[in-house]
Amino acid sequence: MLKPTLKPIWKSVLAGTTALTIAGAGLAFAQQTPPADPPRWRPSAEDVAALTDARIAALKAGLKLTAEQEKNWPAVEAAIRDLAKERADRMAARRDARQSNAQQRPDAIERLRRGADAMTTRAAGLKRLADAAEPLYKSLDEGQKQRFALLLRMGGRPEGGGGPGRWWHRRG
Repeated sequence: MLKPTLKPIWKSVLAGTTALTIAGAGLAFAQQTPPADPPRWRPSAEDVAALTDARIAALKAGLKLTAEQEKNWPAVEAAIRDLAKERADRMAARRDARQSNAQQRPDAIERLRRGADAMTTRAAGLKRLADAAEPLYKSLDEGQKQRFALLLRMGGRPEGGGGPGRWWHRRG
């Protein structure tokens, strides 16, 4: 047993050791670098082309076009391919700009202007798709129109989510 005069010292030493252990562990933990996020998968040009082909094939197969309706299909397919190409070009330009200007970030006004330009470009592409698809759409029966909206995602999800052109022309 400890002598009565050593008890307060022993308690102080124990409290100090505990405090240093907790503080040291906290500092050691805080200095650890967080694990790096794994690199995100970025589709190659071949991947984008293959996915575009698959989406177009799915839309056409889902519509089950008649011989008469088939006549209007090439314009729709061309418009969809143009949208996909424009999007791929925008993505490549953004990637190149990010790599070349890694140190310089545009200010808020420049970002607003770039966003407005991107929206204008996307809006024009969607209008071209609507113009190209209108003759085909008018020839579809009600079941085909529902499948068209579902497969193209022009109306979003059946519950009302999503937005115009979400499938073919996601925000770049």
